[in-house]
Amino acid sequence: MARSRPRFWLVAGCVALLLWASVAQLVAVGRLLALFGLAGGAPGPSPPPSSPPPPPPRIYKSNGYLKISCNGGLNQMRSEICDMVAVARLLNLTMVVPELDKRSFWADQSNFGDIFDVRHFITSLRDEVRIVKRLPKRFSPTDSSTTLDMSPVSWSDEKYYLHQISPLFSKYKVIHFNKTDARLANNGISTELQLVRCRVNFHALKFTPQIEALGNKLVQKLRDKGSFVALHLRYEMDMLAFSGCNHGLNPEEAEELKRMRYAYPWWRDKEIDSKTKRSEGLCPLTPEETSLVLKALGFEKDTLIYIAAGEIYGGEKRLKPLRAAFPKLVRKEMLLDSEPLRQFQNHSSQMAALDFIVSTASDVFLPTFDGNMAKLVEGHRRFLGFRKSVLPDRRKLVELIDLYNNKTISWENFTFSVQEVHRGRVVQPSCRRKLENKPKEEDYFYANPHECLANSSLCSGSKDTVTVR
Repeated sequence: MARSRPRFWLVAGCVALLLWASVAQLVAVGRLLALFGLAGGAPGPSPPPSSPPPPPPRIYKSNGYLKISCNGGLNQMRSEICDMVAVARLLNLTMVVPELDKRSFWADQSNFGDIFDVRHFITSLRDEVRIVKRLPKRFSPTDSSTTLDMSPVSWSDEKYYLHQISPLFSKYKVIHFNKTDARLANNGISTELQLVRCRVNFHALKFTPQIEALGNKLVQKLRDKGSFVALHLRYEMDMLAFSGCNHGLNPEEAEELKRMRYAYPWWRDKEIDSKTKRSEGLCPLTPEETSLVLKALGFEKDTLIYIAAGEIYGGEKRLKPLRAAFPKLVRKEMLLDSEPLRQFQNHSSQMAALDFIVSTASDVFLPTFDGNMAKLVEGHRRFLGFRKSVLPDRRKLVELIDLYNNKTISWENFTFSVQEVHRGRVVQPSCRRKLENKPKEEDYFYANPHECLANSSLCSGSKDTVTVR
């Protein structure tokens, strides 16, 4: 009996340790889910969770400073920031808070801190990358002996950065990437690094409290009216000028957009065959085309539709057919008093952030063009539990629309065909399509970051899995 007593206490102690370990594991998993926003729930604003304590800083010897200047609109810059944090993590660099594009068409003078919470960005990633607000004063941006300005090669993988970029830090203390769009490949990247991109995108890049508050207010106002559709109507002046798409425009409007295209030297394609481009599905749907598609997909006349976009080219006159088909068509300017919006006006990226919040929270999301915002919102809606997103097949749609407008097919045939085309184009779990030596044609990482989703194990080891939507 005396000999069995120590054994009893030993077993009891082991059981207690195992129980405590299990509890600690569950708590850790719960914190991780909260950290990355994996907890489900209905879309819409929710009370802010209590902030978890910042992670412990990662201890590493920095190999130098990485400074980046983003280019493009808000969502393009967002993906660039995610990519460059991953590069800084890979090369053990100290990263400077990114500079945002101020030279693009929108001429938005917003700084990083005007859109994103700088403190959260720095502290939430400190176990991955050391981030500073500015370069130390000892480094002059004009000193070519310490600073190198360059643009990384597009669609590069880890080997490029390890073998081509990393050795440059033996000569330079600072490398300034003056263009960062699409400089990291979609695929062929280690899962560890892909998870860094996801962590930046879904957790570290948090909008400022002012943007979050106004965005959630917009969502709540829409929620009070019932369920709603977020329509990313990409029929803005810059999109039409850049793409050369002039279907439905009069000659004066087409000429105005052409002059604008020539005014920007970095918009490379000048002479564009709009008719051919539209037939290939490379033009955004017009408001008239959009109204036909929405009706054919079964949306009722009383559907509440939020237009997530900048100023529509042609204004209310251009929106007239869409508004006639769907009278409950609203924009943020119609839902908010002018005073709360005043601080965001003339700052297109801040206005786009409001549209981003509404689009991720909507009951249905439908983009009329697959640009950066459409792709980033698609990825976020996947991450938030595969909220319903309809991805129009524009090539087939314009063909059907022309047949209907020419009275070649009836409304019943048109409706049936549109619904058949889109039966498989509602976002669902899938793996990214990978194409050897065709990085531009691959499925975009940020539209489907499957490494960060609940079904990620389904895609492990997949080398050429066609996306099913």
